[in-house]
Amino acid sequence: MAIVIAGKVGVPRQMVITKDQLSIPDEVTKAGLKLPLVAKPLVVDGTSKSHELFLAYDQLSLSELEPPLVLQEFVNHGGVLFKIYIVGDAIKVVRRFSLPNVSKQELAKVSGVVPFPRVSSAAASADEADLDPGIAELPPLPLLERLGKELRQRLASSFFNLIKPSGLRLFNIDMIREHGTRDIFYVIDINYFPGFGKMPDYEQIFTDFLLSFVQSKCKKRPAT
Repeated sequence: MAIVIAGKVGVPRQMVITKDQLSIPDEVTKAGLKLPLVAKPLVVDGTSKSHELFLAYDQLSLSELEPPLVLQEFVNHGGVLFKIYIVGDAIKVVRRFSLPNVSKQELAKVSGVVPFPRVSSAAASADEADLDPGIAELPPLPLLERLGKELRQRLASSFFNLIKPSGLRLFNIDMIREHGTRDIFYVIDINYFPGFGKMPDYEQIFTDFLLSFVQSKCKKRPAT
């Protein structure tokens, strides 16, 4: 379900493949997914290979991919990705360079499965780059606040029952803006308890979060 407030947020069409890599082309056809497709490993074991992503340009080459994985439609987004850090009620957004747009001409000429690094964790920041404002403009804060609130509750209900009703308090969202639009966004990845070392001002934000968490616990403690 899309969330509409100062913009629209959705998720690219995707499917999960758990076995039988030779059947992937047929499964993609049945699901009606459009090329190119981003292939993401479903199980990450900490090795560099497990973190590698792929961009599949043609149907037949899909059988070269190794399950289990997620196949997600690639959305042109101007080569910029927004990493959104949620720390309690605080929201911090960082721009990262991402994959460039894929034109119809390129899609017609290029074939096969092309590996690429997990760009959302790349060190190269796009915050200081001279970018088209239509691409670089950050998602509106009211939209991110509503999205963070919704995801906090939904992630908690599907992840840790013990943290209800406050919800998951530490997570990261990777979001892109559909190229050529101003207010259409897609969430392409969500990370539970991500590393916050690359988040600007993380020391102060994290300290404030811990203090507010302790204070809220003290207020709820019954008087003796």
